[in-house]
Amino acid sequence: MGRWIYYLCCNILGLLTLLQFLTLSCSQAPVSPSSVPHIKPSYSFGRTFLGLDKCNACIGTSICKKFFKEEIRFDSWLSSHLKLPPDHLPSYTGNYTDDSKSWRLVEISRLTTKYQHEQADKRICASLSKTKSCSIERVLRNTERFQKWLKAKRLTPDLVQGLPSPMLRCPSQRLLDRIVRRYAEVPDAGSIYMDHLSDRDKLRLLYTLAVNAHPILLQIFPEAEGWPFPKYLGSCGRLIVTAGSRPLKEFYSSSPEVVADLALQLLSVVNSMRNNDLNYLFYFIHVDDGTFGIFNNGHLFIRNASTLGIIDKQEGIQLTDGQQESKDLFSCLASDCQSAFPSCNSVREKQSLVMVCQELLPKLLKGKFLQPIQEKIDRCLRLCADSFITEQEVSDAAGKLVEVLKPLRSCDSHFAYRYPDCKYSDKY
Repeated sequence: MGRWIYYLCCNILGLLTLLQFLTLSCSQAPVSPSSVPHIKPSYSFGRTFLGLDKCNACIGTSICKKFFKEEIRFDSWLSSHLKLPPDHLPSYTGNYTDDSKSWRLVEISRLTTKYQHEQADKRICASLSKTKSCSIERVLRNTERFQKWLKAKRLTPDLVQGLPSPMLRCPSQRLLDRIVRRYAEVPDAGSIYMDHLSDRDKLRLLYTLAVNAHPILLQIFPEAEGWPFPKYLGSCGRLIVTAGSRPLKEFYSSSPEVVADLALQLLSVVNSMRNNDLNYLFYFIHVDDGTFGIFNNGHLFIRNASTLGIIDKQEGIQLTDGQQESKDLFSCLASDCQSAFPSCNSVREKQSLVMVCQELLPKLLKGKFLQPIQEKIDRCLRLCADSFITEQEVSDAAGKLVEVLKPLRSCDSHFAYRYPDCKYSDKY
């Protein structure tokens, strides 16, 4: 019996020696790169890139999961060397999916530049904190304005008084109720009262309104209801995600039929800002080459709503130049605290139309058509760009420009946003 045990142990030792030899031989053999399995790198955005390290002095967190699950990807992520883009850019082109198969274009952007954010953060810390370390959120929470927000049941004009956003320079109670009722970073309560907003939610809403009201405008006047804004998809830290587009400036050298179509859409959008079912007057304080954008289907919309003001024609102006007396830390997060607000009473209905005729339509339409069409277009542009003539004269000039341009646009599949409707409707 002992002899059998002895032989069994010897065999086991021999097998172990053989296995050890084979393992050593395999580890020394060259390995083909193609035989190595591809391991997908794991990406960590980092709280700093997204701005989550600054919450709740941020926009929100409604779309963070999409980033972490890579259901929102920057364009660089579609290349062979995936990496995060530079963190100093104001906006990024990206792709968004709901099913991991179909992707659509999105724009990922900051409320303001990274440098301006950093300067504002330094200003916040310098205002109250005398210690080496500074909690931006704690400083903002201790301000008199936010303490009033904490106690308030309803968002009223005095709570936004002095904020630099054009949207809030002439606020009506009806507009402020709409903001609370449609604020998309919290579960929809459908209430004009702020009971459903936590302290954190109130700070995020106040911070967004103070820095740049663009995402709020997209939420309260959604594209799904026919408003000329891109769809708001959500936010993460200090980044917001909206439907993607191309800026108007990329179309200045397009064919005559394309620029005629875009000019007509531009005039239609500006007209809807003056005449809409809710009886609000939307007006620009500034327009430039990036103010408007175009979707892939050719549809034009307001790409940057940060320079839009709103006057409630139904309720009238409830707060006027007294705003200038209520500047505080929140008044200085995105602008010069010394800048004076223009009077609400100085706004004219024609001013957006005049700006568009001065700054954008000439870049689209000058020198694009044969005579005598071009001469008619130029004459209309000169009149509608004249800020010294009456409201009616500006409107009449814009109306004549529409009449000249309508026959110049075509009805085909290149204009997907209105095809094939244009074949069967007098609207086009």
